[in-house]
Amino acid sequence: MKIRTLGVAAILVLAAIPASARTAASHSRHSGQSIYCATREAGNPHSKYCDYGAWSEWRFRGGWDSRLDDACLRNPHYVPPGCPRR
Repeated sequence: MKIRTLGVAAILVLAAIPASARTAASHSRHSGQSIYCATREAGNPHSKYCDYGAWSEWRFRGGWDSRLDDACLRNPHYVPPGCPRR
């Protein structure tokens, strides 16, 4: 009787594993982001798709400005002002 109960419990646990794996895989962290958030460079407040010149100059100047990072963390669909929606 105990072996049968353990066998049924093991089958139920094994059957639940694929169902939970599908749920976790369907909620990707990067799904649904704007192109500006998905391609941002950490610490660079400019997007290469919106203002390539400012984005390139920032890399030569160095420094750190997390405005774009912070905006994308609050809203993954964020589009910087003056940029076209893609």
